[in-house]
Amino acid sequence: MLTWQTERLGELSTGDDGHVVTVRPELVVEIAYDGLQDSTRYPAGVTLRFARVLRHREDKGPQGADTIDTVLSRRT
Repeated sequence: MLTWQTERLGELSTGDDGHVVTVRPELVVEIAYDGLQDSTRYPAGVTLRFARVLRHREDKGPQGADTIDTVLSRRT
């Protein structure tokens, strides 16, 4: 799966500064995680603890994906 994902993200790339790759929002993945942790490193102010890709969601487009607001609203 990692090889396919790397190739697909390369196809969706709109920019690469050597550290950050920007991609068009077309690929939806289901992510499992154990919790949220405050972080100054990321724009949303949180990071997902022990995040892992469960599967690619070919049945959903970007408009059907959860937003950061949805994730933050479930924060405990």
